[in-house]
Amino acid sequence: DFPTYRAFYDAATGDSADYGGPRSEKEAWRKLAADIGHWHLRGYGMFSIVRRDDAAVLGGCGLCWPEGWPSHELTWWLLGEGRGAGYATEASRAVIGWAYADLGWSRVETHMRDENGAARRLAKRLGGSVDRRETFPDGRTRDVFVLPEPASEKEAAA
Repeated sequence: DFPTYRAFYDAATGDSADYGGPRSEKEAWRKLAADIGHWHLRGYGMFSIVRRDDAAVLGGCGLCWPEGWPSHELTWWLLGEGRGAGYATEASRAVIGWAYADLGWSRVETHMRDENGAARRLAKRLGGSVDRRETFPDGRTRDVFVLPEPASEKEAAA
């Protein structure tokens, strides 16, 4: 997955502006290593978002809880070519369902910078509502959205 991380954090693409980028190639490598390590330390983490028709890795979606942050969260990121096609919505619903059903979480949260309009729209599309406003260790104050458990396919069909 490193080529996708490298491309995402490359300054030329501008894809990572809302995610602490751009980052150097070494920093992108460390971000990938941290995402892999998160699985071992917390028991959950990021999944790759892979396009079905050609197996291209377009980004990531998963659950994280950076050390020192107030809570865990759903997070996602996509290369520009993957945006607007519903990948983040589909992946997020799957991860939220996994958190509730398999991890037994009683709530799933997400938060983003105020200026990240695309992430705010996705949180609302997922049925999220603002639970609180909180100041994070990076000094930024963010809305914290609570995301409901997705309806099962059976419930959605009814």
